[in-house]
Amino acid sequence: MKARFAPYWNRWLARRLPTAPQVTLNQRRIFIVPTRVGAAFGVALVLMLLAAINYQSSLAYGLTFLLLAVFLVTILHTYRNLATLVLKAGGGNAVFVGEHARFQVRLESGGRAHQAIALGWPPEPLEIYDVPANGAWECRLGQAAVRRGWLRPGRMRVETRFPLGILVAWSWVDLDLAALVYPRPLPGELPLVPAAGDEEEGNRAIGRGADDYQGLKPYQPGDSKRRLHWKAYSRGQGLLVKDFAALGGRELWLDYESLSGDMEMRVSLLCHWVLALSERSQAFGLTLPGLHLGPDEGEAHRDACLRALALFGVAR
Repeated sequence: MKARFAPYWNRWLARRLPTAPQVTLNQRRIFIVPTRVGAAFGVALVLMLLAAINYQSSLAYGLTFLLLAVFLVTILHTYRNLATLVLKAGGGNAVFVGEHARFQVRLESGGRAHQAIALGWPPEPLEIYDVPANGAWECRLGQAAVRRGWLRPGRMRVETRFPLGILVAWSWVDLDLAALVYPRPLPGELPLVPAAGDEEEGNRAIGRGADDYQGLKPYQPGDSKRRLHWKAYSRGQGLLVKDFAALGGRELWLDYESLSGDMEMRVSLLCHWVLALSERSQAFGLTLPGLHLGPDEGEAHRDACLRALALFGVAR
């Protein structure tokens, strides 16, 4: 039954609670129902009322109506604890398949404190936060990345059972969160495709790389910490780094078409070599069907290649 009516429920939610980068919880967005404890509390009130009627006990009447008043007042306080709360979407960090993406959500008070606010994506356990009056709280919520491409966690449940736990006020909020998921790196042999016209003879140093040791040079911000020459530093010669150069005539190309296997195996293998060559500061190019990234190095080139592999063949 749940699976049968899920599409209708989702369409109704989409009309009533549309996607937005920022959401303020108000009467239109908040729902409130008794919890299991609240339902048992209600049954107990009915039994107490029947006992009071049967025995015509003024004390039983008084206790029953006192507890009923507590229940009614709790409805207001539970609703107010969630009302006026502002949720803002933050960024999501890029991860690899198999890791947990972390989504940043900012909770802002609407003027009063909000206590025991739980949010997350069921069936995973919800995380609980307190938001101070006229303050804010940065939340980082995790979700497993099971496939490459854009990870969109969907509607997030926000609820509170404060103060007595006999009622739950809740809402479904779609903050349009997204995180990029890279392929899972797969170690393996890779046929490196040389650039057209490249020859082994006449190789020459053409800039930074990982092939030819050139000596030591003064450290500059942005140089790899792995190339620091600690022995020279210990001798009082200052902070120096080992300088390497790539060899001309040996530009490396990572070519999708040169690999065998299914799509996921190919992009995973290319992902591994993008990371490995970037770690060595080796310039390389990437060729995918319909995409050509020329030889380069550095974090920007690595991120561009990883992004291309993450989105290759995936519906946007």
